[in-house]
Amino acid sequence: MRTTPPMPLPVKRALTKLGADIKAARLRRRITTTLMAERAFVARSTLQKVEQGDPGVSLGVYATVLFILGLSERIADLADVGTDSVGLQLDEDRLPQRVRASKRRSAGQP
Repeated sequence: MRTTPPMPLPVKRALTKLGADIKAARLRRRITTTLMAERAFVARSTLQKVEQGDPGVSLGVYATVLFILGLSERIADLADVGTDSVGLQLDEDRLPQRVRASKRRSAGQP
């Protein structure tokens, strides 16, 4: 039996919510588990794991299922550097306090 490494509780909760949302989207579209599994090229048991938010299922399977449901457009933006507030703040903190002219310019050279 394969076990997954321990993970932070917020990550578990996020995966559980993702799985539940995927299941709800599938049901709203009236897609059976058999048909969804066939379209995603996975076993029904794997699809059930996806809908439970199992962390052992590959990201590719989650992405494929979201694509089938028409919900894949946001995957590319999950870690978008433009919305990484911590990273942007760290970059801003590293900006120089002042800029000095190069020695060449200060000596009158182009």
